[in-house]
Amino acid sequence: MKLFPNAHATHPQWRMAAALVLAQLQAQMAQPQYARRPALGLLYITDHYVADAAALLRYLMQQLPSVLDWSGTVGVGVAGNNVEYFDEPALSIMLCDLQPAQYRVFSGAAPLQQGSRPGDGASFVAHTALVHADGRTPDLAELLVEMAGRTRSGYLFGGVAASRGASLAFAQHAGHDGAAGGVLSGGLSGVAFSDQVDLVSRVTQDCQPIGVQSVVTQAQGNLVLRLDDRPALDVLLDTLGVRLNGDPQPALRAVRHTLAGLSSEDAAAPQGTGHFGADTRVRHIVGLDAARGGVALADRVQVGMRLTFCQRHMDAARADLMRICAEIREELTPDEPPAPPSGDAGVRPARRICGALYVSCSGRGGQRFGGPSAELQIVRRALGDVPLVGFYASGEIASHWLYGYTGLLTVFTSS
Repeated sequence: MKLFPNAHATHPQWRMAAALVLAQLQAQMAQPQYARRPALGLLYITDHYVADAAALLRYLMQQLPSVLDWSGTVGVGVAGNNVEYFDEPALSIMLCDLQPAQYRVFSGAAPLQQGSRPGDGASFVAHTALVHADGRTPDLAELLVEMAGRTRSGYLFGGVAASRGASLAFAQHAGHDGAAGGVLSGGLSGVAFSDQVDLVSRVTQDCQPIGVQSVVTQAQGNLVLRLDDRPALDVLLDTLGVRLNGDPQPALRAVRHTLAGLSSEDAAAPQGTGHFGADTRVRHIVGLDAARGGVALADRVQVGMRLTFCQRHMDAARADLMRICAEIREELTPDEPPAPPSGDAGVRPARRICGALYVSCSGRGGQRFGGPSAELQIVRRALGDVPLVGFYASGEIASHWLYGYTGLLTVFTSS
């Protein structure tokens, strides 16, 4: 597998931006280290181009006839290698050097199922899946669980479309007649990958714990009533060092800057004021119930869950992003030197990154990391000059969970 051609551009007119991107892609495809005839395209646009999405896709299909399938969505920003385009007209594309038998583009019009691709005569079993979701879809959390169940590993990665207007997704496959069928809205779409596609994926958190982890001992819907058998509101106020009696405004200001990290019963406790693990989902505090001593969250809560109050922290976000990049580098390095040809065939060879996908929360971006594009610059310094595409989402998807204030970095690798 060769490097994935990738390109990005900004321009008020979508056709000019597309022409700039095509010039970059075609120049790369002429180089020997890049794929010459990639079959799968990942396309991400900012919401400035939503009205022209069908025309844009049709133009790309005409100019890149070797690309059989397309997937992608809209964000308030898009990402490329070392750069972000936030709140401006832009697009970012990566062309994946995969065989058609190694993936399936799916959507509500072409659901993911185990079966044969028309004409290939071979069965397909999904191992993982890249998912683009419409945030207006009812029961989205349940749909993600159901979609994860259609994959062998149970692992999804992706994000929720972010747009100030209409939301859309690209889901164009070789069976569609024309590009119009490839621009959709609502539900889930994306690309499922077989176990022949080697992926490494990590979640990075934007929040830092400010208290100890507690067990939810009483809850009702989205209202946490007791933590470790204490009123949840008392635990929150003690953690922040504030009180509601007298002038409540200082306490309310502190609460507005505080969130709650939820995790399952068997989740490991965060170490001191360290980082959250990937199993923690950060949720907003949406209300206080002084009469019952409760804290209302923007998610349903169950007894037995673990809860840690937290706050967003720029230094913690930078450190955690560097941590996951280091973990990915270590994952790609063999545990021991490669064996000679006549040696142990079980030694795992070193792998290289052919392409990367980065989905980040629309509330993050470079400004949360010290300046424009600083978030992507951290990734480049850690991983090197690798092809990268991505978008800024209104929610991030990892495993079967919906996250917030996180970044999701997934790399495609080969020996």
